[in-house]
This record gives sequence, C-alpha cells and structure tokens, in this order.
Amino acid sequence: MPYSYNYGHFLANNLYCVLLIPVMALSLWAQFQVSHTFRKYSGGRNRRSLTGARAAEAVLRTHGVYNVPVRPCQGSLTDHYDPRSNTIYLSEPVYATATVAAVGVAAHEAGHAVQYAKGYAPVRLRSAIVPLTQLGSRFSFFLLLIGMLLYSQSLFFLGILLFSLTTVFQLVTLPVEFNASRRAMETIAGEALLDGDELRGARKVLQAAALTYVAALLMSALQLLRYVLVFLGRNSRRGGGRR
Repeated sequence: MPYSYNYGHFLANNLYCVLLIPVMALSLWAQFQVSHTFRKYSGGRNRRSLTGARAAEAVLRTHGVYNVPVRPCQGSLTDHYDPRSNTIYLSEPVYATATVAAVGVAAHEAGHAVQYAKGYAPVRLRSAIVPLTQLGSRFSFFLLLIGMLLYSQSLFFLGILLFSLTTVFQLVTLPVEFNASRRAMETIAGEALLDGDELRGARKVLQAAALTYVAALLMSALQLLRYVLVFLGRNSRRGGGRR
C-alpha cells in the first residue's frame, strides 16, 4: 500500500511541477500587471475630475439602482461590493481620488451591485455555492491528509470532491468578473465619464485585474489535477497488486 501511494505521488508531482512553472509565471505576471497599471493610471487627475465614488454612483444611476451606498474603506486595492449589506466599499486611493484607475475600479464594483440588483444568473449561482465552497476549503485538506496517512482511498476521494468545490467557485467567478467589467466600461463610455486615452487606460486596469482571476482558476485546477493523479496512481498500483 505505501508503494502505491509513492507511485501516485511521484506521477502527480512530475506533471504538477511541469505545469506549475507557467501557471506560477502567469500568476506573478498578473499581480505585477495589477499593481503596475493601477499605479500608472493613478498618476494624475482625469479630465472631468471624477472621483471613484462619483463614478460608482453614476454607474448605479445609469442602471436604475438607487439603494446602494458607496462608502470608503481602509487599504489599497481592497475595493469590493458586499451583497450582505448591499454596500460598495472603495479603498482610500479610489473613493475620493479623481484618477483614471479610480474610475475604472469603482465602476467595476458598481457593476457587481448592478448584477445583484438585476438578478444576473452567474452571480446568483456563485452566491448559492458559497456555503459549499467554505465547507470544502475548511475540510478538504484535512480529509486529503488523513486519506494519505491512512492510505484510505475513500477519504482521499472525499477530500478531492470537497476541494473541487473551490475550483468550481473560481470557474463561476470568471463570468461574474468579466461581466462586471463589461458593464463598467459600457457605462463609462456611454455616459462619457472618461474619453480617449483615459477610456483605454481604465480598460487596461480592469483587464489586468481580470487576469488575476484567470490565474487563480488555473492554480486551483492544477492543484485539483494533482490530487486526481495521486488518486488514480494509487488505484492503478492497488489494482496491479491484486493481479
């Protein structure tokens, strides 16, 4: 039994290491792009002196959403929409700052608020699976570890199933984030909140942010693949031993 575990572990590690390099490179590049583009387009005031808070309010008004407050929060790049309190929270460099980057980020968060107000299907699905995802992230590694130590395929498989919920969550997150950015850019252009090179700058900021979600999905999927290969390798060696 220990030999079957070692075989599966060896197979998984080899493929995992080969794929890990480009995925890690993409993840690091995405993080760099976010910080780089945000700094680049936070260097000066936009032509209309439009702050992030006002941009978020403009997006909400355009879509007929009036019951979502926009409030400041501490930190940098901590901007988010909280569906529990139905509130948009904008970080200090975004809330009261009139830069291209601030408008792009704030409009994106307002796009999330619009999704909830309009009942956008993927965001409802993501909200529905949050409890399952939390359950998976809390217990999956424990079950995987116990399954390895006890050479229990059933526990290991259950751990894989729970971990896969995290990957599913990351997958569902992609259309949610892309749609929020699309709503943001359409409103920014349609309402002339920014124009010309400013509009292109806001799009680059949101594209850089979207890349981080792609990288997170690939990293989660790669980790899931590793566990599946270990499971299949252990089953293969166990079956070979019976013959």
